[in-house]
Amino acid sequence: MAESKIPVDLRNPGQVFACLGLLEAADVLLGNAVGVFAWGTAQKETFRVAACGEEQPVARVLQFLDDAEVVARAPHGSKNFEKWLPAWGEREFDPLGAAFPFPDPDSLATLPAVLRDSAGTEIGVDYWGDATRRDNVKFWAGAGGKPGAAILRDALELAHGRLQEYHSAPFSLSDAQSNSFRFDWRRDYIPIDVGFSLNKHKSGIPIVPVGFPLVEILAAVGMTYARPARIEKLVYRYGVIGGDHLLDPMILRAALGAESSPVPGLPFRRFCMRLDWPGKAGQARCITRVTEEEP
Repeated sequence: MAESKIPVDLRNPGQVFACLGLLEAADVLLGNAVGVFAWGTAQKETFRVAACGEEQPVARVLQFLDDAEVVARAPHGSKNFEKWLPAWGEREFDPLGAAFPFPDPDSLATLPAVLRDSAGTEIGVDYWGDATRRDNVKFWAGAGGKPGAAILRDALELAHGRLQEYHSAPFSLSDAQSNSFRFDWRRDYIPIDVGFSLNKHKSGIPIVPVGFPLVEILAAVGMTYARPARIEKLVYRYGVIGGDHLLDPMILRAALGAESSPVPGLPFRRFCMRLDWPGKAGQARCITRVTEEEP
């Protein structure tokens, strides 16, 4: 097995979710992926991931993303694509009778998508339409009227052609980003706190916040099988498990929403993230504060 190690800020929820996304993607692309978080007084916070074969897992995932396109999905016969705009990217209907991840949504905003490379390999992204009792962790709303698949496409376009430069620190890839899933709180702001709204700035010089598209993409993948614990509408808790030994994805998924370590004896840290309304209450939410909780 080949192994990669990358820096991660555990107080950035999007980066933690993106580490799980790396793990999920490596499992699809290489097989038998395992991972673990690491920290300590003598070392910076890192995430280790290993998978089958000789390819470095992070390099393989970035290679896939550099080649991939986003395709929105709808069940056979759905009316949702009637209002689909060409600028939002590719779309396709599932074959008649094919399994769909959730009931055909009322809005095209939450249609699922797949990341698909030129070889036909696919990684699904559909957390925002989750119809189970799990919280769907959907922080974005009304992002220029764009559906989730289009936001994913925008982020991927910002990353295309640049990913090979970021093998050692993928979460540092940044660019002006007008919309996102609001996972990486380095991009967001509350207008009433900063004194004005960027999209209403009238100086003639546009202001666009700097975002981290690779964090957004991989965090969305990371939500496939894991969720932080929702405490209330504007408060979530997430956990990370550490140690010297690489762990099965199931353990890291469980740790994300756990109150204590799912493996007794292994190091475990728990964080609380608080959100606020960047616009109208009840619509989009963004992360404003993250604190570490006592064990």
